[in-house]
Amino acid sequence: MSETQDVVIVGGGVIGLSIAYALARDGITSTVLDRRELGREASWAGAGLIAPTSENRSGSLPPTVELRSWSAELFPRWSAALREETGIDNGYRRSGGVDVAWTVAEEHELQTTAGRWRVEGIVHERLAASDCLQVEPALNPELRLVYFLPDRAQVRNPWHLRALSAAAAKSGVRLKPWLAVDRLETRGDRITAVRTSAEVFSCGWVIMAAGPWSGGLLGDIGVHAPTPPLKGQIVLLRHDRPLLMRIVEHGKNYLVPRGDGHILIGATEENAGFDTRPTAAAVRDLLSEAIGLCPTLGQATVEAVWAGLRPGSIDTKPYIGVAPGFRNLIVATGHKRAGLQLSPATAELVAALVLGRKPQLDLAHFRVDREPDPAADTIRS
Repeated sequence: MSETQDVVIVGGGVIGLSIAYALARDGITSTVLDRRELGREASWAGAGLIAPTSENRSGSLPPTVELRSWSAELFPRWSAALREETGIDNGYRRSGGVDVAWTVAEEHELQTTAGRWRVEGIVHERLAASDCLQVEPALNPELRLVYFLPDRAQVRNPWHLRALSAAAAKSGVRLKPWLAVDRLETRGDRITAVRTSAEVFSCGWVIMAAGPWSGGLLGDIGVHAPTPPLKGQIVLLRHDRPLLMRIVEHGKNYLVPRGDGHILIGATEENAGFDTRPTAAAVRDLLSEAIGLCPTLGQATVEAVWAGLRPGSIDTKPYIGVAPGFRNLIVATGHKRAGLQLSPATAELVAALVLGRKPQLDLAHFRVDREPDPAADTIRS
């Protein structure tokens, strides 16, 4: 237990802050370091989508599905606890969602996805065209296929990050924004310190949760865990009245209504290095997508556009577990589009490792030195 007293978390996004919060709830304080303002990278930029829970508890689900479903179960509990501890509402609500298809090919693909939902035990219903317009009257009536998923949920990313930061600070977590990590100092199979330009932090445990910057820091000490940045752009619209009640998903694109007339349109997937500048072409494509799905949005006002960098991995799964070659370095990154929605379960798994408990899920599937898994990534955020 002595090693748990000096925990340094590299990265103050939703993964790092969630880990700090989970540890603090077990009485373990930590130091969170971030290269800029806490939670202002991909965590802030996302749309806050929370996938439905899976009712299938047979133990035969893919590990990423188990992780996703567990996180979905944790979110309402975490949200209630955060609100009670800080007075901050993170915007969690079970808004439900619809998945739609335009073309014959998309219809077949969506039907295949519905087959996976059945296996996973995700509640869904195929809607007739007339029922679709009753559920969401503003949707384009020319859509070929619509499924209704009542258990989709959402949070407001900035509110959730603010609540996590406040709860962590209240529990004694030392939050250190604007303090970039230069390198990890090692001795044998241990990380002895985390060095920044201003301070050196000794450590019992180091948790690497620095998003797309994780791979470089790990590579410097010989740990191969690529985290290539995946750029995602989002457009924020505002209409004078709420048009949609539910999340609309079309392939990897989505419309997320916030209930106050705001609607998020996302999100692109671009290999653009560390460039976070929004582009005219991406904004055009996202607006075209939104207006096609919901024609009335053509009258909406564009309030903002932005981009974030999601951390990739060697395949479709995140890295979660102790780094090979080091017994006090835990890696928790590479979540791609799903960082926010997988954050509570990821945090609980990391906390179990620090505290010497058996993790609830088999971490072999997420280990850093695994063989790449080409399974399709169906998680969005």
